[in-house]
Amino acid sequence: MKIQLWREILEPYALAVEELQVKFNHIMMAYRRAGQYSPIEQVTGRVKRISSILEKAQRKGIDIDNISGKIEDIAGVRIICQFVEDIYKVVELIKKRKDMTIKSEKDYIACKKDSGYRSYHIIVRYSVETVNGPMTIPVEIQIRTLAMNFWATVEHSLQYKYKENMPERVRERLHKSAEAIIVLDQEMSSVRDEIMDAQNSFHIKAMMISDILNNIQNLYKVANKREVIKIQDEFFRIYKTEDLEQLERFSKELDIIAEGYQAQSLR
Repeated sequence: MKIQLWREILEPYALAVEELQVKFNHIMMAYRRAGQYSPIEQVTGRVKRISSILEKAQRKGIDIDNISGKIEDIAGVRIICQFVEDIYKVVELIKKRKDMTIKSEKDYIACKKDSGYRSYHIIVRYSVETVNGPMTIPVEIQIRTLAMNFWATVEHSLQYKYKENMPERVRERLHKSAEAIIVLDQEMSSVRDEIMDAQNSFHIKAMMISDILNNIQNLYKVANKREVIKIQDEFFRIYKTEDLEQLERFSKELDIIAEGYQAQSLR
């Protein structure tokens, strides 16, 4: 198959990955903008390299002309969560969406692989608009915790290095580290509420400060400079106290001032 044909085949897969990354990142930011904890911590994506596709086709006995229909993980999106509980929340979010349909799913968390690998896999069908019209693409979505992802990345590198001949001593250490990852995830879940409260407070404060600074910047364009400097000094004073209630009150008062100047400019 010519390189140019490979590019044409893989282009819709790349488009599907790009669009899904944007959508899942939007979900994450929507939670945070609403001052809520997001079950999604990070989103990444990739299209399989041509060499990896050929290797898999050869291993599975798939004819090159049937690759698009037979290999379902050419397009891949990975969603990283902080806690195991978040993984199942993300699965439910995906199931409720109307822009993709689930073809299959595998829970390697409840039933981990013999190697120790843990993750939740979903194959979805997702439609993209190409120059030749709409096309439905299979996309593999992997959902896992940060700890699971670290282990899986290391294990994948070792599998690539040793192929089918991984030394037993290395395999045993991987198994032990997989068990340690399970314990780590359990420990993190035990303090989940405390972590969520702390992170929510951090995100709320960060967004509030961003809004205040934007308002002050806009006031420099329309208000008396001395007045704006006084407002700015007051902000820095409150900011140093680290008092979230004072900061929230200041933000609301500043919103009223900014709205007043905006109303004057519209007259």
